[in-house]
Amino acid sequence: MLSNDIVQKIRDVVGASNVLDTDLDLFGYSYDSSFVPLVPVNKPELVVRPLSTEEVSGIMAIASEKRIPVTPRGAASGRTGGSIPLKGGISLSLDRMKQIVELDERNMMVTAEAGIRTVDLYEHCAAKGLFYPPDPASWKFSTIGGNVAENSGGMRAVKYGVTKNYVMGLEVVLADGSILQTGGKMIKNVTGYDLTSIFVGSEGTLGVITKVLLRLISIPKKRGTLQVMFASLDDGCRMIHDMLQAGIVPAASEILDKTCLTIAAERRNMKIPGGAAAAVIIEIDGNDDAALDSQTNQIRTVAQSCGSLLFRAAASQQEADELWAIRRGISSAISTLAPDHFSEDISVPRDAFPEVVRLIRKIAEKYGLLIAVYGHAGDGNLHPSILCNTSLPGEKEKVHQAIEDIFAASLSVGGTLSGEHGIGLTKQPYFANAVSETAIRTMKAVKTALDPQGLLNPGKIWI
Repeated sequence: MLSNDIVQKIRDVVGASNVLDTDLDLFGYSYDSSFVPLVPVNKPELVVRPLSTEEVSGIMAIASEKRIPVTPRGAASGRTGGSIPLKGGISLSLDRMKQIVELDERNMMVTAEAGIRTVDLYEHCAAKGLFYPPDPASWKFSTIGGNVAENSGGMRAVKYGVTKNYVMGLEVVLADGSILQTGGKMIKNVTGYDLTSIFVGSEGTLGVITKVLLRLISIPKKRGTLQVMFASLDDGCRMIHDMLQAGIVPAASEILDKTCLTIAAERRNMKIPGGAAAAVIIEIDGNDDAALDSQTNQIRTVAQSCGSLLFRAAASQQEADELWAIRRGISSAISTLAPDHFSEDISVPRDAFPEVVRLIRKIAEKYGLLIAVYGHAGDGNLHPSILCNTSLPGEKEKVHQAIEDIFAASLSVGGTLSGEHGIGLTKQPYFANAVSETAIRTMKAVKTALDPQGLLNPGKIWI
């Protein structure tokens, strides 16, 4: 229990109105968007909402002196329990830190505070003809700091890469309250260790990211959206493989299985051809209409060679938006099919995508479960979603065994446990299966060096 003196010191740093301690407020910061049960409730003892890096530094200095656990928090849109305060202490919410500090058009870089929404940063840059490509499905509410902490991906990763490919520098408050600046606007920099990369994907366990320096590229002048339907998921996967092998690299390439396609058709009043069991949604871009027409024709040829049942090019921005709304909303849409919904995130080599999908089908048959599959087929990142009713006898046990088998299937084809959601709390039991003892020892050494008291986001990643 935090003493009144400690609480008052924290209020002195951030202001009384930015320290929350009512039961209702504490409960509101006890969960995130993961599927971690709300019982037992993991409430923080205090919620603190700083406005500046200096305030974060002051809070961490107090936490270090008094040995108070601190769980950093963005929009709590994570899917692995990363922002759940397992050890109580302080839930450190960065949602007030949402300023764009600088848009440097000459160097094509932007500096922003950690709490800004991804879509707001994207739109601010796009207004100047600059492009920040990473676009996680949660981009309308997830924050840049959270994206960096999880190394978020998104649909455009197949062509443009993930968050880490755009982070040039960071401002980070360490566990003792000291402020660290990493990287910079230099394109080349090998002056010592690459400290920036250490914090990308660290899930709030090494420091509190307060500002992010991101590189930008020129925004494509033209974009197009294609929808292709197939009689099987294998045909859809083969089309994506053949397209990439032919040197055609779309901005995004997403795949939906029959379960996803059916619910999308019902929700969006979308017509699907008879026998369709998979859909691929593709975004292409370029500098003129001729570039889009060329890519469209090339992709149509590949799709036909793989037995496509339907090939549609969006004729307007409204049509394109409707097609992408199907993909962005698929997780919430399929969750209506069953009382419970467990969405996983595995990443495999691109050529192993069809094989791991077949393995997932066998897992579904083995346990008598409905598992919907969708994901970023162009970069090998897929999201198997188990639809079930865990109130039924034995169902919960079957689900957990199926999840374990899905992770084992990913590892068996050279993949890993997570492409963009992180390890957090939910994937801890499987972490040692995915990395070597030497890797774990090295990671723990970094953690001990930066956070010797284990105050930052305790209980995550490691068992």
